[in-house]
Amino acid sequence: MASHRKSRPSGTRVAGIRTPALATAALTSVALLSQTANAAPSADDKPSLEEVEKKVDDLYRQAESATDKYNAAQEKTAKQRKRVDTLLDDVAQRTQSLNEAREELGSFAAAQYRTGASAPDTATFLLADSPQDYFDQTQLMGRLTNRQKGAVDDYVTEQSETMKKRQEATESLQTLTKSQGELKTAKATVQTKLADARALLSQLTAEEKARLAAIERKKQQEAAAKAAELARQQAAEQKAREEAAAAQQETDSGSSSSSSSTTTDSSTATDASYATKAEKALAFARAQIGKPYVWGATGPESYDCSGLTQAAWKAAGVDIPRVTYDQVKAGTTVSVSAAQPGDLVFFYDDISHVGLYIGNGMMIHAPKPGAYVREESIFYDGESSIHSVVRPA
Repeated sequence: MASHRKSRPSGTRVAGIRTPALATAALTSVALLSQTANAAPSADDKPSLEEVEKKVDDLYRQAESATDKYNAAQEKTAKQRKRVDTLLDDVAQRTQSLNEAREELGSFAAAQYRTGASAPDTATFLLADSPQDYFDQTQLMGRLTNRQKGAVDDYVTEQSETMKKRQEATESLQTLTKSQGELKTAKATVQTKLADARALLSQLTAEEKARLAAIERKKQQEAAAKAAELARQQAAEQKAREEAAAAQQETDSGSSSSSSSTTTDSSTATDASYATKAEKALAFARAQIGKPYVWGATGPESYDCSGLTQAAWKAAGVDIPRVTYDQVKAGTTVSVSAAQPGDLVFFYDDISHVGLYIGNGMMIHAPKPGAYVREESIFYDGESSIHSVVRPA
């Protein structure tokens, strides 16, 4: 007798579910596609030279930003260490004074005991939390001379001040420890960014490095053209100002008002004073050309960007802060077109780079690790990279 059971459909079982042959083929195709997608990238997936250049530039900028944080942490640590040393010296001196006052009080207590002027336990006041309270309680203050009372007052005051200074020293030591931790973190960040940039560059072939150099030269040519255009613009504006001043002088015919004359003389004197200082700052900066960029360096053998500008203006007798985001606040902001030699030119939204303007759209700066102090267009990384221009004196 023939069996009435239906034949099973062909196919395989997936996770306990029967699948027809067509579904099996589809699943196989999906698996193959997935394997292809997860396979190692081909040579065509290698980043372009332009992408490598942008990544390296970004890493250098991040390193420079981290350098400023390192510089700030280093400065903070140095100040805090100086404060801690001062406080510890003060505590040592106060402790010595406290010991001397304690010895003097001990001699008074011994004298009181020998003369029978107080109870035998008079000397225990030295162990009390407050000698003043002890003397009040035993009414010993009424039997002390003015000199002895003064010694008690001095002891109580010195004890209070010493405890206060010890607390300040403890808190300052804690702050110093925190600052040292920040310094260590900032340093590690800089080193990591620089290592990543060097690793990317080391992977380039000789041909790629040559092409990268060609790209850099083209950028420099474009930046130089923009600098020349700014120089022409500034020259035209200067000529217009001189012609306007000459016309005004003719109109006044030597009889200008006192207030107008005073304002003009004051403005001229201010410009001349700034120009004199700027000339000294620029002379110093020019003497540093060719020295290497080293992160965190302030000279005299090497510099980072803000270390160079700080040293240049210090040579002119003007103290400006150490890091870029403090230097940008140390003066008067002017437009790019109004920039004068000696002005500080800041770059990028995070104000992570600075150079010293020398005129004609050019500056002296310490560019980045692996480079040297040099003259370069302020448009070296495009016009949009300029954050602001500040006149520091």
